[in-house]
Amino acid sequence: VSRHSSVGGVMESEKEKAYLLGRTSSSSSLLQRQRSSRELRTRPPSRCRELRQCWASFWVLFTLQYWLRYRCVKKFLSLFKHHNRARTILTPVSRSFQSRFPRNVIKNQRYNLFTFLPFTLFTQFKYFYNLYFLGTALSQFIPILKVGYLFTYWLPLFFVLFLALGKEAFDDIKRFLQDRKANNQRYQKLRQDGTVSVVSSADIKLGDLIVVNCDERVPADMVLLKTSEKSGASFIRTDQLDGETDWKLRRALARTQGLEHGDLASLTASYYIEKPKKDIYNFVGKLNVSSGINTDEIEPITVDNTMWAGTVLATGQAVGIVIYTGRETRSALNRTAPRSKMGLTEIEVNYLSKVLFIMLAALSLLMVALQKFEGLWYINAFRFMILFSAIIPISMRVNLDMAKLLYSFLIMWDKAIPGTLVRNSTLPEELGRIDYLLCDKTGTLTKNDMVFKKIYTATSSYRTEDAEMVTEAMQEALSPKKRVTLKPKKGNNALMLSCVRALALCHNVTPVSAGDHTDYQASSPDEVALVRFAEKVGMILRERDLHSITLQNPQNEREDYQILNVFPFSSSTKRMGIIVRDSTNVITFYMKGADVVMGNIVSPVNAEWMPEQTADTAREGLRTLVFGMRVIAEEEYTNFARRLHAAECLLENREENIRSEIASIEKDLDLLCVTGVEDKLQDRVLDTLERLHDAGIRTWMLTGDKLETAICIALSSKLFTQKKPINTISVKAPEDCERALAACGDSYVVIDGTSLGFCLEYFREQFFRVAKAAPAVVCCRCSPTQKAQIVGLFKEFSNLRTCAIGDGGNDVSMILAADVGLGIEGKEGKQASLAADFSLTQFSHVLRLIVWHGRNSYKRSGILAQFIIHRGLIISFIQAVFSAFFFFAAVAIFQGWLLVGYSTFYTMIPVFSLVIDEDVRDRVAMRFPILYRELRKGRCLSMRTFLQWVFASVFQGGAIMVLSMLLFEDEFLNIEGITFTVLILTELLNIALEIRTWNWLIFVGEVATLAMYLASMFVLPYYFGMPPTACNMWCSHTPFTEYQLKLQFRLGRAYHSCSAQIQNTCCKGSSGCGWW
Repeated sequence: VSRHSSVGGVMESEKEKAYLLGRTSSSSSLLQRQRSSRELRTRPPSRCRELRQCWASFWVLFTLQYWLRYRCVKKFLSLFKHHNRARTILTPVSRSFQSRFPRNVIKNQRYNLFTFLPFTLFTQFKYFYNLYFLGTALSQFIPILKVGYLFTYWLPLFFVLFLALGKEAFDDIKRFLQDRKANNQRYQKLRQDGTVSVVSSADIKLGDLIVVNCDERVPADMVLLKTSEKSGASFIRTDQLDGETDWKLRRALARTQGLEHGDLASLTASYYIEKPKKDIYNFVGKLNVSSGINTDEIEPITVDNTMWAGTVLATGQAVGIVIYTGRETRSALNRTAPRSKMGLTEIEVNYLSKVLFIMLAALSLLMVALQKFEGLWYINAFRFMILFSAIIPISMRVNLDMAKLLYSFLIMWDKAIPGTLVRNSTLPEELGRIDYLLCDKTGTLTKNDMVFKKIYTATSSYRTEDAEMVTEAMQEALSPKKRVTLKPKKGNNALMLSCVRALALCHNVTPVSAGDHTDYQASSPDEVALVRFAEKVGMILRERDLHSITLQNPQNEREDYQILNVFPFSSSTKRMGIIVRDSTNVITFYMKGADVVMGNIVSPVNAEWMPEQTADTAREGLRTLVFGMRVIAEEEYTNFARRLHAAECLLENREENIRSEIASIEKDLDLLCVTGVEDKLQDRVLDTLERLHDAGIRTWMLTGDKLETAICIALSSKLFTQKKPINTISVKAPEDCERALAACGDSYVVIDGTSLGFCLEYFREQFFRVAKAAPAVVCCRCSPTQKAQIVGLFKEFSNLRTCAIGDGGNDVSMILAADVGLGIEGKEGKQASLAADFSLTQFSHVLRLIVWHGRNSYKRSGILAQFIIHRGLIISFIQAVFSAFFFFAAVAIFQGWLLVGYSTFYTMIPVFSLVIDEDVRDRVAMRFPILYRELRKGRCLSMRTFLQWVFASVFQGGAIMVLSMLLFEDEFLNIEGITFTVLILTELLNIALEIRTWNWLIFVGEVATLAMYLASMFVLPYYFGMPPTACNMWCSHTPFTEYQLKLQFRLGRAYHSCSAQIQNTCCKGSSGCGWW
């Protein structure tokens, strides 16, 4: 029977059948190959050597010319590459100079019209599923490998790619629209003649003078030249850059603050600007203005004079000169893609896909082995691999991705945890596999809501309740007459007055009028708590700008101070200082800082009490600060200011020289007081930690606070109990650290930063083994890097899953390193929240997120993945039994739309409805968190459950095919429709048996799928063997006729006799049937 174009099926010719069975002689091609191999073997060795040398010379020359061309082009382009180097901007700026630097455009768009398809397709075909099915679909273009309709293999692949590419296109269009909105934002630009023009953000160039109004986004990195405030001060919001919600104080350059807009635009000056870098907290620059012959005015430019792109001007109006544009800006340089985290569930699914491929290959080899490897057996083996390709489920990844997206929306829609955001939708299942919770203390276990509690001096101590006594002591010190009604416990009233003045002066707090009351803006809530206590006792902060501070003392007298220098707090110095001049021209240096730092700065005279008081304060769970002061002579300050200014004007090693000059006056300070500030625990912290412990999750606390404070918080939060001892590791040498680790038994472990550094460097495995055995661990005085290294220990020495939670920028490295990162939006800003996989509003929400949503996500994904695997296995085993019945022929039982509809229309909705099933109610999971322990064993998606589903697939597939052949022998021509109907009903029944909690969505999905299948019997009758209504159905070449004939041909039946019988009984020998 020859192949005809009118027949749409797979009608192999007799020649092709013989070729498949190995009966075709390929002697001509075989002789040609043998002749070629003999010629190659008999070729003279010299000729082979010449060919090898020729090829070697070609590759050497090709590599050399490519390398030279690459180096030359790179060298040529480097001549014009100014954007990676420091630059000097001469104003007014020429257009030729501006053209050398990148455009000021924001581009978060990943693709364009030309790169979208290549890049997205490359990304999709990196995955094994898609690549395998691409190869399978391409093989159908080879006639000898063709086993079915082309659309049977191409349509599912197109469907999966359509969904994936559609999602990428949708996300990229959103990014494009956001970029266009930002690039088209309008700004005012000062021209050289002093007039103002309006330009878009994308048209701003290096050296332009831009006017930024209140609440406007800063379009590019700029140096602040002038503000609407006479002092030159201005505030910016940086929450979109560094995540901190507090306002940052910025000041204009002193040389340009007093100039009008016209003078500013025509000013001839040079700005030295350092090369672009990521650091947003430091900047080195210099302004040079010619003021006469051979005289220049030089003013240093620091980070306090800058406004980075993406920040928002909070007050007034500002004029700045653009120093970086486009991809050179700090925000662009720090805009890096987050680390791609692969969940354990995805790793397990990838592993099972490899197992499935091995099963596919083994089953195919088994089929050809039962044929005794006759003929071109490897061709048959490849055809069997195509027939059994359903074993590798192409829809697995799409279904799991859609399920993860649904889990993310369910988490965000949960009213019990309002404000929760899912920033990484690939990890909901990982919430059901958590072994350890690594959490920060301040702002995470505590509210970061600071309340002043205590103040200690050398002779007295006061609590917040003793505010009236402090006020009277200050009044007595200020007045020559004694007006004390409540006598202080002890001490020197003048000392108390100096202490409160230090609280009111040594800070970076700015009062902001808010109607009938005053709010305070500061970088730390500690400072606000101290200023509020000073206000409570009568020393009120009234005004502050760049150059002055105004206080109101308890006698309602005004105290004016000139700010000479401010040395801000940093994590490296752990202290903050300020130099002020009062109305009597007395210069005073105030400083506050951590006790470990201030202990070496304050004078040892009358300071013996400080260690004991700081330890007592820490044991109460309070945050401690030590205050000191020193009066500086005029001459000493003049020399210091001159040296400091010289250091600030340096372009190299500026920070080191500034730090060295400041250290020259940080000595012999008079110890004033020690303060204690309480950080309250978050709501329901005790209950949350207790239930997490019941769920089998161990909690470690990683904090930068003192050891005593950390232990106190651990006890008050019930992280530590009184049932077990506390083993503290605080050593000064590595050998002592090893002995301390060896002495740890079954106890709580507390370790300080120095000892932790020794452990991470020398005793990593031993420390992890000891800490893992402990019920809870507290690491205090640890740096952000150490927090991330602790997370790395779990990945290095175990397979345990970690979850890190924090609220500040110092927690970001730990959050990114953990398997699951949780960020809390707190008073320290949004930096941790933006970097995390899940954003929360309070710590107590962790319990429901893990115990309830983590449970559902993991169990649902586990059953969904295994049911999709089962769906592919059962139809493949039906195919295997079918082929075994007919002499192991590599022919398909299901063709065309049946095969396409099986994994889409007929089973997709019921199978996907598994993602809304619940094995227990939420109140049960929250009330009995011990149920979570079962999930940590990973039994929902394991090799054991996988083999159970394989066995079920083998049994069900074999039973369906064998019983269909035995029970419906008389309806053999309709065996495909019968088997397929039983298969669909079996799948629907399997899903119904797996459902634990029925709801209306699952019920509608089952009924709708069954109705859709019944309707398709009438839409596609020729696939289900529906009886013909007239004789012309046989003579008009309908698919029904062709399909049954093809089925008989594929089964190796007597085709001629069957066709003759049909022709005689139906067509009655008519010669008008052209198909015959």
